[in-house]
Amino acid sequence: MQDAQLGRIKLKMDKTIREINQVVINPEIPELSSEDLEPVFRLVAKCRAAYLKQLFHVTLAAKKGLPDNGQIQELADLRNTYEETLKATQALETAIERGYLDMKNV
Repeated sequence: MQDAQLGRIKLKMDKTIREINQVVINPEIPELSSEDLEPVFRLVAKCRAAYLKQLFHVTLAAKKGLPDNGQIQELADLRNTYEETLKATQALETAIERGYLDMKNV
């Protein structure tokens, strides 16, 4: 297969993926404004803050020893919460950038 033919196939696939995502995702979420996004970004920041705060709490509590399993589990849970909200926000940003979601005039 030639590069030009591969390029056309890729463009067609990209167009189809974009159209399908727009048709499936767009009806699920109402038209967004930048103000609608602020609570999402604030949630991610709060999750990051809780995760980092726990790190310092564990550090202080452990003093010169090692943290106990409960402290590490809480730290891991907070990391998971932070990472999931971050990934979801990144997916939202991608959906907006690719035109899957409608944005109100900014």
